[in-house]
Amino acid sequence: MDQIKEILMLQKRELEFLFSSSYIKRDSELAELEKNIIKVVTGPRRSGKSFFIANELKNLGRFGYANFDDEKLIKTKNYNEIIESLKTIYNNPQILFFDEIQNLLDWELFVNRLLRQGYNIIITGSNSKLLSRDLATHLTGRQLSTIIFPLSFKEYLSYYGSELTPTEIKEKLSIYSETGGFPEPLVKGMDYFRYLKELYDSVIFRDIIKRYNIRSVKSFEGLSEHLISNSARKISYSSLAKTTSIKSPHTIEKYIKYLEEAFLFFELKAFSFKIKEQIKSGKKIYAIDNGLINSKSFAFSKNLGRMYENLVAIELRKRELKGDIKLFYYKNNQQEEVDFVIMKDMKINQLIQVCYDPSNKDTIDREVRALIKSGKELKCASLIIITHDYEAQENKEWFGIKGKIRYVPLWKWLLS
Repeated sequence: MDQIKEILMLQKRELEFLFSSSYIKRDSELAELEKNIIKVVTGPRRSGKSFFIANELKNLGRFGYANFDDEKLIKTKNYNEIIESLKTIYNNPQILFFDEIQNLLDWELFVNRLLRQGYNIIITGSNSKLLSRDLATHLTGRQLSTIIFPLSFKEYLSYYGSELTPTEIKEKLSIYSETGGFPEPLVKGMDYFRYLKELYDSVIFRDIIKRYNIRSVKSFEGLSEHLISNSARKISYSSLAKTTSIKSPHTIEKYIKYLEEAFLFFELKAFSFKIKEQIKSGKKIYAIDNGLINSKSFAFSKNLGRMYENLVAIELRKRELKGDIKLFYYKNNQQEEVDFVIMKDMKINQLIQVCYDPSNKDTIDREVRALIKSGKELKCASLIIITHDYEAQENKEWFGIKGKIRYVPLWKWLLS
């Protein structure tokens, strides 16, 4: 009991430090804070979940805090000791904030019991299994889910103030597209790539290899490094089994699922009206943050088109997780590809290509051709090409197929 109390008192000091630290306002909100509904906040490690919650709770009154990213705390067998210690330290709080709850054995039973006792509970986790649709099978009460990604470009810019010129915004985008949006190195002036390399390795070893008891450590590392070096590219489990030391497509699929659950990557399915075609077409893989890519794969930074595509994918993925859209890529019968297909209300709402430099005639012809032909096939008139700095609206025609294409600079698209 005394050891638990000491741990929680030290954590209270850490929480007080959060309150006094520089904070970048997030676009998300923690809904229905005062109601006894379980609030679930998920997202990558160090994306700012604890800062976000602490600042949301600032003016709400007493609350108790426990961070289960502590080996001594999660070894506790008597969970009542945790609650009793919190009562003493925080003067009988009715709101309980539990950080990295997934590390606690049988945490669902623990949280359910506290909810029945009338506590208002907020939990965070760096594992996507904590998303509300999966929680429904574990928690008896109603849940509200919020996902905190690394800083969006809009949030990133807010750190520098609101009076930035277009030239300054474009300069910041150039940096952001390489360093990504993890807030701590930005606020503290740390070496981005060293910080992100250590973060990436920590997630690989602590959150995946250790948790799932993966024995072939080098093989798993090799797979993760292959994926981070090939972000924004098409993959298939069978081809990965041929190019990596993991020879089983089933094992590849399982390992990629672990990487997705830890918020390092996400996959994009091909759009088709037929499920079999979706499966056969393979998937595209994207990293959750551009900075992670550049910290592990320096060659990637030279391919600005792929970096831009990864940024667009991250932004669209956020919208998908909020339930606003469904996201795919598309390949027509001629194997011409459209980067992003956006479905809304069961209809194809928009097609998006990413083309860093539309002045390259061969490249832009290829992108335009795929966009116009796919627009006709999918009956979609909203066709967008996201560029570095070119902005226009043009009527295009490809062998009798007409289309109106809007060119939008990435910085404007990200801020829209």
